[in-house]
Amino acid sequence: QVQLAESGGASVQAGGSLRLSCVATGLTIPYCIGWFRQAPGKAREGVATIDSDDDITYDKSKRGRFIPSRDKAKNTFDLLMNDLRPEDTATYVCAARLGGYCYTLIQEPDFAYWGRGTQVTVSS
Repeated sequence: QVQLAESGGASVQAGGSLRLSCVATGLTIPYCIGWFRQAPGKAREGVATIDSDDDITYDKSKRGRFIPSRDKAKNTFDLLMNDLRPEDTATYVCAARLGGYCYTLIQEPDFAYWGRGTQVTVSS
């Protein structure tokens, strides 16, 4: 059984940086880990993915500011977020897909396992 737990959410000032972490258990190779976010009143959107082959995919609007990484020995996955903006305020969630690597598009239906999320609030 795959379990995911996020941490690292906080309240920060615009322009600041934050690193989120996702601890995963039960993963089997190959896998894809996705980061998503959901702002109040908005649909969930993909942020970035990283797979067990270390291939990374970004949502176009976040490329350059949001950087996923992984520690394969610990099965932990980080999302480094730079130059944060008030519109980045959301609940950030990590998700997992087993049995394959990440696709070029970041889409919710591709992920079977989800964490509960961690809140990020960016103030101006």
